[in-house]
Amino acid sequence: MSRLVKEFGIAAMTLLAALSIGCRQDDDPDGASELWARIQDAKYRTWERAPGYATRKSSSARHGTSVEIFMNDVVAEVLEGPQITAWPDGSLLVKDGFDDDGSPHIVAAMEKRGGAWFFVEWSPEGESLYSGAPSICTDCHAVGADMVRAFDFPP
Repeated sequence: MSRLVKEFGIAAMTLLAALSIGCRQDDDPDGASELWARIQDAKYRTWERAPGYATRKSSSARHGTSVEIFMNDVVAEVLEGPQITAWPDGSLLVKDGFDDDGSPHIVAAMEKRGGAWFFVEWSPEGESLYSGAPSICTDCHAVGADMVRAFDFPP
């Protein structure tokens, strides 16, 4: 292999690595850290599961090949009715995503704050990957019922 080809290969790999790091949109790492601590303290995996997610469910979304979704009491109470057109402030959903082999892939959360959603994705160990209102989240969730894709408003 020629020196030029080797140098091009190294430059290309360096560029790809830089681009992948630059794609992370971690706008509020402090807020993400605070929310991680809060959901861990609240033992979110003991919360009620979201409608349609009584158990782990296959997923085609970027969160993993299967997911479990948990909702806080604000969402659970609202789902009892009456009908709404937007989720109230304080609504909090947490999704655990898993790989094909069942190993943890990602933890994602969305919390309604001041009329807007705060999105976070963490590594399974709690490292913030995306936070705030990153387009990777908002572009996909825009089709949901006030940004929630997994289930709809109460009937």
